[in-house]
Amino acid sequence: MSGPAATTEAELRARLAHTAHLSVVHGLNRGSSGNVSVRWGDGFLITPSGLPTDGLAAGEMVYLDMDGHAQDVLRPSSEWRIHRDIYRARPEAAAVVHAHSPQAVSLACLRRGLPAFHYMVAAAGGRDIRCADYATFGTQALSDAVLAALRDRRACLMANHGQVALGDSLESALALAVEVEDLCGQYWRACLLGEPVLLGDAEMDEILARFRDYGQRPAP
Repeated sequence: MSGPAATTEAELRARLAHTAHLSVVHGLNRGSSGNVSVRWGDGFLITPSGLPTDGLAAGEMVYLDMDGHAQDVLRPSSEWRIHRDIYRARPEAAAVVHAHSPQAVSLACLRRGLPAFHYMVAAAGGRDIRCADYATFGTQALSDAVLAALRDRRACLMANHGQVALGDSLESALALAVEVEDLCGQYWRACLLGEPVLLGDAEMDEILARFRDYGQRPAP
């Protein structure tokens, strides 16, 4: 899988830089926090380490092969292992967004995931959104914990850290990260008023089934 059809590497680098900028516009990241990647060729392109996310240029994107070897001057994000391991384990994943979004971070600092308090939790692919176990940033241990929390899911929180969302395009990965951030804020505010009433497994299974056919479809 080498990214969207009829896309050159130069175009994809520009789209990746734009998506990183949008993650700041949508309030998911600020400063140099967070990172975004997209599958390309036999590896992936990822945002660089330590540079302001809202000012990244296409030429600053870093290409990595699946062994983690960079082919550009700049160093890749310290969380490149998470991205690499998602691409290895999830062939349907074409893009990954990692964010330090405030609502997700707040919930993750309690080491709590999102239960079925709202049907849109199913947007992440399951009855809940898990919170990955804590591990030091940039380590293989953290990548392993995230991969476990993403089992049969497209998004998860990361204990005392943030969130990760994957998609079949940069646009869908970013949209899911925005949705997760909104859900975290909604759950947090609901908990201030009391204990949210959760949807049952049967109801969530019906939602998941409906989501499979949701949205626009090509005419037959």
